[in-house]
Amino acid sequence: MTAAAKTLIIACGALAREVRALSDQLPAFDLRCVPATLHNRPQRIVPALERILDETGSAYERTVIAFGDCGTGGALDRLCAARGLERLPGAHCYAFFAGLSEFDAMMEEELGTFFLTDFLARQFETMVIRPLGLDRKPELRDLYFGHYKRLVFLSQTDDDDLLANANVAAARLGLAFEHRPTGLMAFARDLERLSTPLAA
Repeated sequence: MTAAAKTLIIACGALAREVRALSDQLPAFDLRCVPATLHNRPQRIVPALERILDETGSAYERTVIAFGDCGTGGALDRLCAARGLERLPGAHCYAFFAGLSEFDAMMEEELGTFFLTDFLARQFETMVIRPLGLDRKPELRDLYFGHYKRLVFLSQTDDDDLLANANVAAARLGLAFEHRPTGLMAFARDLERLSTPLAA
């Protein structure tokens, strides 16, 4: 535990870079991450979080869960309720970055939307293509993405390489491409609200 840190943030590994980028805007915190690859095995997310919570015990005044439901089927919220914890609002990181109302509006525009964040644009091959077997059997594309119409890249940073990656990802999936920069404003607002120690 860092001497000055009263807050522990337990985050999905897909959010680690963004959480660290906010270190100057948040109260002192320690960060523990759960591997982002568990998104492909969501039944393992809650046990992984439980292990960290058991290890840290009552060492921190505040513990924040920087996770969406991410396919746990409500198990994550039940864990938070049982342990008296709060997590970031929203079902997944797309809503964290876009903001809940903006994300809902995008889904109303087109339900068949596949989203990428900076992390997913960077790790598209390892987080999407290989786990779905599309590198071995490209014909599975229609099975997984036949009902999608567009890919929306929600970018947290101004990075031409990631923008190019996202364009390539959309083409590879046969989807129309849209770019909507989000920055970190909504994410920072919610994380600051949850991570400020009670006695601050």
